[in-house]
Amino acid sequence: MRRLADKVALVTGAGSGLGAADCEVLAAAGAHVFVTDVSLDAAKHVAARIGDSAMPLQLDVSSSAAWMSVVAEVDRRFGRLDILVNNAGLCLLGDVETQTLEQFRLTQAVMNEGVFLGCQLAFPLLKKSASASIINISSIASMRGFAGFVAYAAAKGAVASMTKAIAAMCQDKAYKIRCNSVHPGEIETPMQQEFEGRLGEERLVPPGVLPKGAIGAPSDVAAMVLFLASDDSRFITGAELVVDNGATMRAT
Repeated sequence: MRRLADKVALVTGAGSGLGAADCEVLAAAGAHVFVTDVSLDAAKHVAARIGDSAMPLQLDVSSSAAWMSVVAEVDRRFGRLDILVNNAGLCLLGDVETQTLEQFRLTQAVMNEGVFLGCQLAFPLLKKSASASIINISSIASMRGFAGFVAYAAAKGAVASMTKAIAAMCQDKAYKIRCNSVHPGEIETPMQQEFEGRLGEERLVPPGVLPKGAIGAPSDVAAMVLFLASDDSRFITGAELVVDNGATMRAT
């Protein structure tokens, strides 16, 4: 029996990388998945790869109007939402001396405000679920100091804190909604390739236990998303789930 049979999921930033992997895993577990991305072409490409259980939609997560349109479509087709994965992101490198205010604000609009809007505007549909799960993708940059990631770290730190506030509210109001954050380390995605100046040059991630300093695969994060989306994680809410091959446990 598939773990997410007949569940309805929405994933943001799903046109590539972690979001695409999340959609594939959720659909394989039986969910109906809305594949959303600021690029409709990218969303369509991922949905076509998945098949009939995937529905592509364009979504600029920084726009409340765009969110309302997407939520209305989910409501029209299913009348509820069981799984919300707030994954959309961008990273404009810069430290506190070099990052521009415009770059900082854009980063917060996508990754901080985008998560807020998604949670707020999807809440009416999440409340209709018998067992809903919000999964916010943060980063180990919210836990450790990375000098050149000041805007990115600020946004991801806000996501982690917001997650706890939402989880607490759901319990206080007796909503059947859990909310957790996932904190990946270095994962082999187009964004990571861009950081390292090797865009389009994919690094192979071998199977099995990985050595110190190894990069992870999108499927490693997607496996955590699947667990949090399922009722197997019913006793977990307001948590920070780290997926980083032990990077944050080390002093150096």
